[in-house]
Amino acid sequence: MGDADGRLEVTLLGTGSPLPHPDRAGPATLVRAGARSLMIDCGRGSLMRLAGAGLFPTSLSAVLLTHLHSDHVCDFNDVVTTRWVMSPHESPLVVVGPPGTRGFVDATLAMLAADIGWRLAHHDDLTSPPSCEVVEVVDGEVGSQLGWRKTELLVVVAPTSHRPVHPTIGFRIEYGGAAVAIIGDSLPCEGVDRLADGASIYVQTVVREEDVRAIPSNRLQDILDYHSTTTQAGATAARAGVGTLVMTHMVPAPDAAAQQRWIDDARAEFSGRVVVGADLDSFVAATVS
Repeated sequence: MGDADGRLEVTLLGTGSPLPHPDRAGPATLVRAGARSLMIDCGRGSLMRLAGAGLFPTSLSAVLLTHLHSDHVCDFNDVVTTRWVMSPHESPLVVVGPPGTRGFVDATLAMLAADIGWRLAHHDDLTSPPSCEVVEVVDGEVGSQLGWRKTELLVVVAPTSHRPVHPTIGFRIEYGGAAVAIIGDSLPCEGVDRLADGASIYVQTVVREEDVRAIPSNRLQDILDYHSTTTQAGATAARAGVGTLVMTHMVPAPDAAAQQRWIDDARAEFSGRVVVGADLDSFVAATVS
């Protein structure tokens, strides 16, 4: 996809949760803005889903991390290693995330030290280890720091609410007159409202309270106090005036028969389009006239 295309497209790479699911990879979303491709979070199996979307990690302009919970980053080492061994130019991978991201990236590369050493010893054309250009941010515009504004790509970060995990962030991506909001794990908050304001597509981690409470597990009950429910996501979508609410990273993942209940919950607050996301679903953002 070239810059002349002008499209802003969202593809769900993984719509699952920490609970393994045969049809849902871990949380990850791909945003394609012209010639640039951004991977937001990289949960279990998301690199395989990236291939399913027609891209290899060498095509990524950046990995954007909403937070460092293991289920959102457990495929990061695979992204880094595969990009490195497939790349003819060995350029740094841009990684954007909240404070703590640099330590996480350094620890990942340290964990891979033995593997990196073996590959360098075996392949004469690999001349340096993999490297990452890390940008830590809580609030503000990211694209200007990376020179993306020259391509009309704007990436905005705002804080979200997922305590005790702190800080956590969400992303707003604008390109070609359109905007999308990609929110990780968060309760409704001012930062989420700001990112979602007027967005064509709003992607939100969602749990369904009634279904979670029916599961006899105190540990699962705990997730209700730091994730948006189906109803809360609908209220945020209405408040922000978005075009489409896309629910992802769903707990518990609804089967086909249950999906309408999730949609009905959100539509009690929001009259726009509501989608229960599936892996590799894609959406093209509408431009603002």
